Amino acid sequence: MASSSKESRKVLEGIIAVNKPQWSSSAGVIRDLQNHFATSDVFKPWLDHNRRTLILHNARSRLIRNLKVKLGHGGTLDPLATGVLIVGVGKGTKLLSRFLECTKSYECVVVFGAATDSYDAVGKVVSKADYSHVTKELVESKLADFRGKIMQKPSIFSALKVDGKKMYEYAREGGEIPEVAARPVEVTELELVEWLEPGTHEYSWPKEEMDNTEKEGAEKLLGIRKADAISHATTRSRKRSRTPEAKSPATETAPKKQKLDEEQKQEQEKVQTAPPAEEADNLVTNADEHPRSPTTASEPAMSGALVSSEPSLTSTEPTTTSPSTTTAPAPASPSQPTPPPPAARLRMTVTSGFYVRSLCHDLGRACSSLGFMASLVRSRQGDYALGSPPGNVIDFAEFEHADGKAHWEPLVKEQLEKSMEKEGWEPEICETEEEWKERSKNRKKNKW
Repeated sequence: MASSSKESRKVLEGIIAVNKPQWSSSAGVIRDLQNHFATSDVFKPWLDHNRRTLILHNARSRLIRNLKVKLGHGGTLDPLATGVLIVGVGKGTKLLSRFLECTKSYECVVVFGAATDSYDAVGKVVSKADYSHVTKELVESKLADFRGKIMQKPSIFSALKVDGKKMYEYAREGGEIPEVAARPVEVTELELVEWLEPGTHEYSWPKEEMDNTEKEGAEKLLGIRKADAISHATTRSRKRSRTPEAKSPATETAPKKQKLDEEQKQEQEKVQTAPPAEEADNLVTNADEHPRSPTTASEPAMSGALVSSEPSLTSTEPTTTSPSTTTAPAPASPSQPTPPPPAARLRMTVTSGFYVRSLCHDLGRACSSLGFMASLVRSRQGDYALGSPPGNVIDFAEFEHADGKAHWEPLVKEQLEKSMEKEGWEPEICETEEEWKERSKNRKKNKW
């Protein structure tokens, strides 16, 4: 009986892994877990032990009263993403740095033909491009440029927000853009696991688009030429006008062609006055590696990339992006393209600091089109992986099970015990209520 009582008073700490649900923020998952753990018998010893420690150190009563189980996560996952989220419990939070530095595996879907300001499906459409030439073979050939050691830059859209103003607003006004240094990352594995032909998948372009004023600055920073958008619009117009009355390209009127030539000439003049691609690549500061100034807003969950002013078919330096939102993408617009755009499911293993959304954006441009990330799953982080032996990653739905704590407590307890054993930690034993009262009484006597 004494042994059983001692077992129930173990202070458990360490690492657990949960499968984060879509549209939940990483911080939101931590808050939900703290609420679940607050009334759990598994964590009562931890709370009692740490509350008593605070009392002994004369901590403020408010801090003692509001004490929660100490939790932290080992790398943010966007609300859009699902998958492995490493959670440190108690002194297990000191182990989280190793999970920031370890390799991670992801599976994503990239949709072609459009670019968004966030490089993913929750952003606004910045520009559109032709995708009729994008094939499985083309995509597979371009993936080679993204394998191995490459350089990535945080997004000019979301890595920094200076004095409350977005980066592309500075560009539109001709202002200077804070410099962000590229950082080395490595892609150890990258493969196309499924090619999704147009019309065979549920992914679509976001409904919301930037207005013309916003697009001007956004396209400039994304390196999207207005000529590409004109080309896309012209291609779409020709496809829609295939009627008996439609004119062939050969019979196109001279004034219309002249107008298009003038627009392209104006765009070329704009490009000539813009900074060279090499200068544009040096227009940013690594927000993740350097402290922010007081006037800089906090960085969202993930980062993206500043791209060159011309699309490159042989680019070996893909770039990166980073939005954070808890809002689901708007439903597909009734004016979705016909035929629908193709998509590709990719699987990769990467080092710390790699941003998948940038790969999707840069891959679209490498294919002489555009692209954005429509879905993301972190399938592995360190030794924790989805689909691994039971108990390795706990599905977050387990915490909402009808049986309540009786269902998920054994799963969490098992993970923490394995984590402590792996680290060689001996669990502390929380004092009984009687032992604590006696120690408190003696402490008061000694004080007087």
